[in-house]
Amino acid sequence: MRSPFGPLITALICIAGLGLAAEPSQAEMRKPTAKETAAIRDCAARNADDLDAGERQCLFDLVADPCANSKSPDAGEAVVVECYLVENSIWDALLNENYKSVLETLDDGQTAKARAMQRAWTAYRDTTCQFYDDKIQGSMSVTMRAACVTRESARRAMLLKFFSRL
Repeated sequence: MRSPFGPLITALICIAGLGLAAEPSQAEMRKPTAKETAAIRDCAARNADDLDAGERQCLFDLVADPCANSKSPDAGEAVVVECYLVENSIWDALLNENYKSVLETLDDGQTAKARAMQRAWTAYRDTTCQFYDDKIQGSMSVTMRAACVTRESARRAMLLKFFSRL
């Protein structure tokens, strides 16, 4: 599957390369900590029966916002984008696990439909989140696109978990 973050990572590297990032290491995306991963996984599990509550309680509050708020106020957009990318990597792993779990419960016909559904969702996510760049056409669009991809991945991960339990 094509990563929706290709343009975001490129922008992050360019911003850091231009010296606009607060720290020279901003072009190197960090991996989520075990504590961050556990926080999102635990929250998603606690809210498995209520997707709306899961989104309200698990999205951004546990990783992206604390990450961004822990940096200096003048750290720049690259730092915030990196925080969204870190959180998204957790949701993306959960999404892939939940998708595999769904596929394990399906017959051949259902599997084909689930794959088509997932391809359609990927196209929806990519075009929806890309629209921030198309509409805003500024540096803020990079941050908004990163948040969009993270939000959509989280929603999808929770929905796929729900489907796997049906």
